[in-house]
Amino acid sequence: MSEVAGELAKVTSAFAQPTLTLLHQRQAPVVITIFRAAFGRNNKPIPTARLHTQVEEHLAQIRLTGETEVPAGSGRDICQRWMRGQWLVRSLDEGGHEVYSLTSHAQQALELVKNLTRDRATLSEHRIATIVSTVRRFNSEANPDRTTRVSILNEEIARLQAERDRLVDGADLVGATEDYMLEGFTELLSLISALPSDFARVEERFATIRGEILAAFRAEDRPAGEVIDDYLARADALITATQEGRAFEGAFALLRDDALVAQLREDLTALLDHPLSDRILGEADRAELRGTVRLVRDGLDRVLSQRSRVTATLKEYIVSHDAAHDRELEQTLRQVESELMTWMATTGPRATHDVPLLPPRAGVEHLRERFHDPADDQPPEPIAPADPAQAPALSLADLLTQGGPQLGTLRQRLDAARSALLPAGSLGELFAALEPSLRRPVEIFGLLHLAAERGWRAEHTAERFGAVRPDGSTRTFAVPRLPLPDPDLDPGRRSGEHKSRNDQERKART
Repeated sequence: MSEVAGELAKVTSAFAQPTLTLLHQRQAPVVITIFRAAFGRNNKPIPTARLHTQVEEHLAQIRLTGETEVPAGSGRDICQRWMRGQWLVRSLDEGGHEVYSLTSHAQQALELVKNLTRDRATLSEHRIATIVSTVRRFNSEANPDRTTRVSILNEEIARLQAERDRLVDGADLVGATEDYMLEGFTELLSLISALPSDFARVEERFATIRGEILAAFRAEDRPAGEVIDDYLARADALITATQEGRAFEGAFALLRDDALVAQLREDLTALLDHPLSDRILGEADRAELRGTVRLVRDGLDRVLSQRSRVTATLKEYIVSHDAAHDRELEQTLRQVESELMTWMATTGPRATHDVPLLPPRAGVEHLRERFHDPADDQPPEPIAPADPAQAPALSLADLLTQGGPQLGTLRQRLDAARSALLPAGSLGELFAALEPSLRRPVEIFGLLHLAAERGWRAEHTAERFGAVRPDGSTRTFAVPRLPLPDPDLDPGRRSGEHKSRNDQERKART
């Protein structure tokens, strides 16, 4: 293959990446604008339903501007297409809710567009100085010659010492020009903008490893220990062998060093307080620089969460995997295969056999739930006789207050009311005329019982019975009104008087 053909293959492969497929389409400006408006610079996950609504609202506003190259369909359909293009990814957050987030390819496209929108010079003193200092520092850390390293460090120490002495002696403080500050802020923002896509690539790589581990477990073509060893080796290689992994490890080391984090915050604050920064940086750029540490923390949290999901997958498989159950299932399937081969050897090619989907249920009339327990045949322990001296003392009055109605006394009062010795028009009036000892709530039932014996009928209206409890408290009851019958019209009374006269005549004749 010629050199040109090789370069063409590399460029073709680059254009096949989702980053360039996103940028190399007519709707790219609209898609990039929606991504920047919805996710911002931190790529914070958005709930699926909310993003669907936001996409529809942003597209409606873009159509009002006269833009014609706008994606068609509902917010959900558009997000589904973006997922197939590997620009969006859908996952579960810590609460178990579905969320969308940008892939590393989409973030890389956003970073490229953001860098192109910034005004920056193609060549400047700051850039050349940065290249020289970077090469010098790189050589001082990587040169294998001990003498050369010492010489480089001595020169750097001498230069710094001379600059320090000059400032201490009161020499003029050379200030940075506006072009120098502009170039420095531009390069700093470019470096910070690359962090989210780097973290996203590490996160996606862990997600890919998780899917491959699940596929390896389901295939069961390798022992589980071999799959786990492979994961540990790949996870270690991801951290140490790839550029994104090394960036992740460096950021993790940075956050573990409190002094280094404090120094980074102080340096950023000093740069933002520079007199020239107000004319160079806008509010969005200042906010981006101010949130650098938070940006790194959020990216680390997402990567660690994805790595924890991989570890949880391993743990769940190791804990829930039942080797004995798998062996029993394998033996059963082999027996079925053996019986099938035997049956195929004695039948024709078109023979059929009906096999029930589920085995028949066993018919059991009664299944014992309890079995004989000798402890159940033991007699209970004998009850100890009670001591009469320990029994509580109760008087006759106390017993009467807890007993039922005094039917004998109530019958006398009811007969007296019928003979007009105790005038009353109804059972309620009779109850109200009784003394408090006969006006307990239970005496109401006694009067109703005696009235029912005589066949008296109640009316549909109700009357109130004011009862008095033994403790002196009162209670009012609503009872159907039961009028007392006229003594002259009462057949029971006339038959009783007639019987009494016959008894007197008999006694007189005797």
